[in-house]
Amino acid sequence: MESGILGVEILFCFGLITDRLVGTINRQDQTNHIFGGSMTDLFSPLQLGSLMLDNRILMAPLTRCRAEEEHVPTPLMAEYYAQRASAGLIIAEATMIMPGNSAFWHEPGIYSSAQIAGWSEVTKAVHQAGGKIALQIWHGGRACHPDLNNGAVPVAPSAIAIAGEEVHTPKGKQTYTTPRALADDEIPGIVEGFAQAARNARLAGFDMVEVHAANGYLLDEFLRDGANHRQGPYGGDRENRARFLFEVLAAVSQAIGADRVGVRLSPLNSYNDMRDSDPVGLLSWLAGRLNDFGLAYLHLMRADFYGRQTGDVLAPARKHFQGPLIVNMGYSAEEAQAAVFSGQADAVAFGTAFLANPDLPARIRKGAALNSPDVTTFYTSGAQGYTDYPLLEDQ
Repeated sequence: MESGILGVEILFCFGLITDRLVGTINRQDQTNHIFGGSMTDLFSPLQLGSLMLDNRILMAPLTRCRAEEEHVPTPLMAEYYAQRASAGLIIAEATMIMPGNSAFWHEPGIYSSAQIAGWSEVTKAVHQAGGKIALQIWHGGRACHPDLNNGAVPVAPSAIAIAGEEVHTPKGKQTYTTPRALADDEIPGIVEGFAQAARNARLAGFDMVEVHAANGYLLDEFLRDGANHRQGPYGGDRENRARFLFEVLAAVSQAIGADRVGVRLSPLNSYNDMRDSDPVGLLSWLAGRLNDFGLAYLHLMRADFYGRQTGDVLAPARKHFQGPLIVNMGYSAEEAQAAVFSGQADAVAFGTAFLANPDLPARIRKGAALNSPDVTTFYTSGAQGYTDYPLLEDQ
């Protein structure tokens, strides 16, 4: 993968915002004050659907582009995830539910027997290390590109291309192409693709799945009125725009049990040229409707990386969603602890901090300094900047 993919705008999409942990937890007495009591804190166990988590420090989904050519997970990926098994829950990277919707070249899939076998080695390694792991299942929608998909035109709710951003392909940087609007009768096939991906994930040994409905990919494109201009049962008002997501959640829940299903939303995020006319209102309404599904959790990205859309989405999510709430984006250890202690959230997912610190929970508990991430290796290949970050005990 060429080094150009390391643009700052790309880092956000995969949860790779620097989590501002460096330098914030270096005093042992401060750490003892934060984490030493009997209060609910980051090290309290948490019931998340069918799983009991050992702590509330979760690993956010981080695309690293280390899969093989046919989107098959590798032994190196098994090593990488096993190193981070001390997370309360690892949420593994965005993973293709079906062929023909690649948006990042070497991202993994979960639709072939070889991919299931590759992921089985990952989950086995994580479980042997004492961890728990979920798989984020995903369709790239209009963020896909023909050069990554044997010439296939990407699909979307409406024929509106992503503007102002570029995609990295084997031929170099390319502008996004205008997608083809999905026909209504094509949508059930994708819904079943999500359900089958969930079944395959369980077959591969994953403890649960996270439905990716964030960051300007297919399900998010249907949700937000800036990308969804269609008419009919999947366009127009919020109920119609959310119909696709609700059908996916129902199908996935039926396939593996709702207590093993989470969903990720990013109502404010403008990445991939996304916007909504009322993002806080949309999230408030969605949070209440998600209670109909009995999901294991809601994973909420709290802000817009570009700062184009603002507002408080955490408070309405907490108010209206009755299940566990996981929050993400730029949390320090202290802020994460405050969010959990106050009841604003039940757990916090960390991105780049976990990328560069396989033993992040131990470092937070001890108030230890953190490794700095090497951004030049985020989306390359091989072990450098992937599995070679030192543990606290080795420093």
